[in-house]
Amino acid sequence: MSRAIKLPKILYSYLATEMLAPFFASFLIMNTVFFLIKLIPFLNIVLELEIGLADFIRMFLYLFPNMFLYSMPMAAMLGVIIGFTRLSSDTEILAFKASGLSIYQLVPPVVLVAATIACITAYFSIILIPKADSSMKQLMFQVAKEKIDKGIKEHQFTEALGDLVVYVDSINKKTGEWQDVWVSDMRGQKDPIITMAKYGSMTADLNTMVVTIVLRQGSLHRPDDKRSQIIAFKRYTIDIPLQPPTVLHGEDATKISPSAMTMSQLQESAAALGRDTEKGRERLIHYHKRIVLPFGCFLLSILGLPLGLRAGPGKRGVGLPLGLAFFVLYYIMFTMATVFAEGSAIPVFAAMWTPNVIFILIVAYFVRQAANERPIIPVTVTNFLTAVIDARLLQPLGKIRAFFKKSAEKSEKSGSPVPTTDSGGDSTVEREKMEFDSIFLTRGTVHGNANSRVFHVQGCEFYFCQHCTVEFKSVEIARQSGFEACRFCKKILSETT
Repeated sequence: MSRAIKLPKILYSYLATEMLAPFFASFLIMNTVFFLIKLIPFLNIVLELEIGLADFIRMFLYLFPNMFLYSMPMAAMLGVIIGFTRLSSDTEILAFKASGLSIYQLVPPVVLVAATIACITAYFSIILIPKADSSMKQLMFQVAKEKIDKGIKEHQFTEALGDLVVYVDSINKKTGEWQDVWVSDMRGQKDPIITMAKYGSMTADLNTMVVTIVLRQGSLHRPDDKRSQIIAFKRYTIDIPLQPPTVLHGEDATKISPSAMTMSQLQESAAALGRDTEKGRERLIHYHKRIVLPFGCFLLSILGLPLGLRAGPGKRGVGLPLGLAFFVLYYIMFTMATVFAEGSAIPVFAAMWTPNVIFILIVAYFVRQAANERPIIPVTVTNFLTAVIDARLLQPLGKIRAFFKKSAEKSEKSGSPVPTTDSGGDSTVEREKMEFDSIFLTRGTVHGNANSRVFHVQGCEFYFCQHCTVEFKSVEIARQSGFEACRFCKKILSETT
């Protein structure tokens, strides 16, 4: 009989708790910051439209799903990094390894937490964001319409409608119907079109986002130099634009946009407009964006595992800065993919999913390196960067040191006094010489091979060899311990002394 696999529930729940605690803290802090940033653009609209507290709260509730789409991935990544950084720093990861657990056995709780957060992010992206965006537009439209409605008063010329000026003699307080209405329409006209009616009212259609003035039993006067017109009517409608500020982040909140469409509506709209047209590609970009970002949240969360394991006793915790760097890198790649999808012949699917494909490879590589206890950055890359630093920074400093050394020798041969410091201590030249000696004789951490009794300095191609298990603080200490520089290091040291 096959035995059921028993999952270490206590271990998994413990690891999940270690990740979720910093996740919620990071999530709360980031959304508070985003709230304060989003608050500023809304102040102008709140003041202009005289939005009440209830509508103001509703407005921000509709805005939160968009904020969660970006704050959740970052908070999830930070939660995993902080959790495993603490476990590594307190040597708990070492205890897990000593008890026979590998890094791969610690992956399931991370995957479970990451998948749960990614699913919540997907729910916000696919379901809540379109509904919130549509509700936001309807709320803004309704508030703007109420602002116009309140602005129309008896015995006053209302100029809140832009190129339309409305005068109402009286308003029925029960029905809101206007009586003895006068309207001046300057839209696209050199001379205003004057409309007079006995009755009038204002209607609004939230589905089409149109505010309409309905006039009854009146006449329209169209003046013209060559030909004037007087038209009597029983019913006449005027569609008017909204003048109050309803533009948020470059988008008119009173107009339906792709962000307010459902997934099926985006596909239908793209098919109707043509998938290769500009508008059609825009619909497809919105469609894939709602799936790509939640999956990216999952990948960034998994990436926090190997980054958090970079910490440990005596090691610097580089997981957080690296995590933030990868988070920024992901969204830079996502932005570039969106640009390529908009303005190139590349299929939208291929362009939008390229960042996720790249990060799948990065995550798989990083987890493998962490499980095998190898450095994340390959040795060849580290050596290359070290060589570049040596060539661009250390060698010029070596030339400066040689210049000071020659100056000191010339001063000694000529018998001229060497300038001293105010405190009467070592000369300036000697002090400079000591500073450069400390730089080039130490050259950072020195790696030594205990078997061959050979050491390597930074810049040597064997600096990160597998058998170099001994570390010295300086070259002098390595030599005093009976170690000798390899032939490549001898050349490096001779060039810098």
